[in-house]
Amino acid sequence: MGPRRLVGQGLRAWAELLRVSALFTVPGDALAGAAAAGVRPNRGTALAVGASLCLYEAGMALNDWADRDEDALERPHRPIPSGRITPNAALTAAGALTATGLFLASRAGRPTLALSTALAATVWAYDLRLKHTAAGPAAMGAARALDVLMGATATLSTSRRTGGTLPAGSAAARSRTPSVVVPRDAPAPSEPQGVPARLSSWAGSPAEPHASRRATPPTDTRLADLLPSAWTGGSASATGQGRTPTPLETLTSKLAGSASRPVVESAASTARLPVLSAGRDVWAHVPRGRTTAAWAGGPAEPLASRRAGPPGLPAWLARSGVPRGALLPAALLGVHTLAVTTVSRREVYGGSVGAPVAALAVTGVLAGVVGRPRDPGVGAVVAGGLAAVYAGTAGRAFLHAALNPSPQLTQRAVGGGIRAMIPFQAALAARGGAPGIGLAVMGLVPLARKLAKRVSVT
Repeated sequence: MGPRRLVGQGLRAWAELLRVSALFTVPGDALAGAAAAGVRPNRGTALAVGASLCLYEAGMALNDWADRDEDALERPHRPIPSGRITPNAALTAAGALTATGLFLASRAGRPTLALSTALAATVWAYDLRLKHTAAGPAAMGAARALDVLMGATATLSTSRRTGGTLPAGSAAARSRTPSVVVPRDAPAPSEPQGVPARLSSWAGSPAEPHASRRATPPTDTRLADLLPSAWTGGSASATGQGRTPTPLETLTSKLAGSASRPVVESAASTARLPVLSAGRDVWAHVPRGRTTAAWAGGPAEPLASRRAGPPGLPAWLARSGVPRGALLPAALLGVHTLAVTTVSRREVYGGSVGAPVAALAVTGVLAGVVGRPRDPGVGAVVAGGLAAVYAGTAGRAFLHAALNPSPQLTQRAVGGGIRAMIPFQAALAARGGAPGIGLAVMGLVPLARKLAKRVSVT
């Protein structure tokens, strides 16, 4: 046997171990997450895709290592039972791929590294402990959901660090602007002097000339310097212009030289106004029904409540940097993965009708949700078409397995469910307002189909 043939057989063995034909179902996770976050793909997206591919392949290698004794009886043709790859080599590959994936994720920032660590822990826990338990399908669904969130977080955090542009009106774009709560019925300031142009515009005063507008206030500007003009009906420079200062202005002026300043927040009906503060994402929230005081020592930095995202986002999730818009697509892909994994538990012996029927029902529900986005337009049309492709790809395979739950048709159902992830990811991207990305993801289908003829996805 020649060297070329030996190399070819070795590569084929590793391709079977790693199930390389299923790799094309991975990049769409990060791209769908980026679209849902409202950010164009960037370097962070590429790093997330690379990390996802490494962790996915690590899970494949570890899966065969953990099932080597079981495969010796049920699937003796697999690379490890057949002797083409040693167990130590498979385990080493799993560890090396996991380390590489975590390294790539770390290059996208700490939030991405935290999510990739959770993803890696979920993959290893599934292969070593949870696979044959009732929690197995849920663990696989959680892994796919974490992959989507990792892509969204990596893309958004990279865009924030590099100052990338965000689509207007997106959740990510809104989260870039810090806010402070002020009374909604506050009188308008008489002069826009010393007040940001946006505050003057809200108050009903004429906007400052474009040349005089400042992109950001000086770093020594404090929140207390802005409050009198918004709450007392006078401008920030009204004191000293012949008008008697109000008690609040007097208090503010007395505290002007102190290291820490009290910021009194009214319990009246409130509205949020943007306040620029040294490039940090800060949100202030005032509980209704009482008056609170927060001490702000530093440049315009309300400390009543710090969040990395808009109000309404869970505190732990906001601190992690996960964009709120990515939660729904992550959950939907997680549910689809859970359904496919449930069917796969009977692919060797067959005989289960309930799992394919349930997966068929889940497919219909998911296609209905993804195919009917709230915002009309081109993205909605593309999302509807891609959702139909997803329903046809997965639904047909699940229907055949439900009608005849033989091992062969059950295995085909699992393969159909895995391949259906690509149009599902594409539909999610289009639903998130990026139909172009959705169509690009669909370009992976022919490649996956061609490679699946040589290497099985299961």
